[in-house]
Amino acid sequence: MQAVVVDRPGDESTLRLAEVPAPVPGPGELLIDVAATAVNRADLLQRRGLYPPPPGAPEILGLECAGVVAGLGPGVTGWRPGDRVMALLAGGGYAARVAVPAACALPVPERLSLAEAAAVPEVFLTVALSVLRLGGLARGGALLVHGGGSGVGTAAIQMAKTVGATVVVTAGSEEKCRRCLVLGADRAVDYRTGDFVAAAREATGGRGVDVVLDPVGGPYLERNLAALATGGRLVVIATMGGARAELDLAAVLRRRLSVIGTTLRARPLEEKAALVADFAARFLPLLADGRLRPVVDRVLPISEVAEAHRVVAASEHFGKVVLTF
Repeated sequence: MQAVVVDRPGDESTLRLAEVPAPVPGPGELLIDVAATAVNRADLLQRRGLYPPPPGAPEILGLECAGVVAGLGPGVTGWRPGDRVMALLAGGGYAARVAVPAACALPVPERLSLAEAAAVPEVFLTVALSVLRLGGLARGGALLVHGGGSGVGTAAIQMAKTVGATVVVTAGSEEKCRRCLVLGADRAVDYRTGDFVAAAREATGGRGVDVVLDPVGGPYLERNLAALATGGRLVVIATMGGARAELDLAAVLRRRLSVIGTTLRARPLEEKAALVADFAARFLPLLADGRLRPVVDRVLPISEVAEAHRVVAASEHFGKVVLTF
């Protein structure tokens, strides 16, 4: 089968299409004919040799996909060949076929194309885990999202609004800020020129936000804590800006703050399965009726995978970049 391989750690020029053996579904797995996958920043890190797949996962890049069921492993029920499916992967999405635990698969709502569906699993499940489950964002609460124009950011804006939250975002241009507001954000700050702490406090009457969703890391730590309300939670999902910073524990204690680090990819299958099942019950109907929607910036053929990585690395996109087979 056709797949994207990485000849050596490096820039996007190391990506190429090649023929590789097709996977065989094991017990409890679905075999999916991949129609589309999406690019995540984790893919860029893995390409550079900085984010290896967890033990047992495919070496092929790709943390999500959509397509049709091609086969069932032993013990799988509830699916038939030909069903439209989207799935959360530990790896393998940049390939024409992938085997995935059925517990990590979701049916594709009729209103979504397979290219749109490929932009759902990784980012929407990341938000479900980090903002709602770990961050505990409740109805009427307030959320600050860094990178509001990213795939995770666009999903976070929408999912937070479903619980009636106030949403403040940062983004890298006035145009991206404008588009975040159109998507539902209450306040949007250009991080190059604006003060997101002041915006968070102004949007909440001086109280601060309940949850900060941060992929930046060290450089934002002090200001993230300052943006939180008493009892607030900072959830760090990446360290794009750096992994180290000085933490004022006195402020953490005095204001009863929590700093939470999380990743989705390396979690045990049982945890992923529970997250997928909860998402299916709570949010799949909202995708089906259009109250939630994946934001797709552009769709490129898999042969243009290097260009897709370049676009994401340069932050030229709003939402997700999708690759199709």
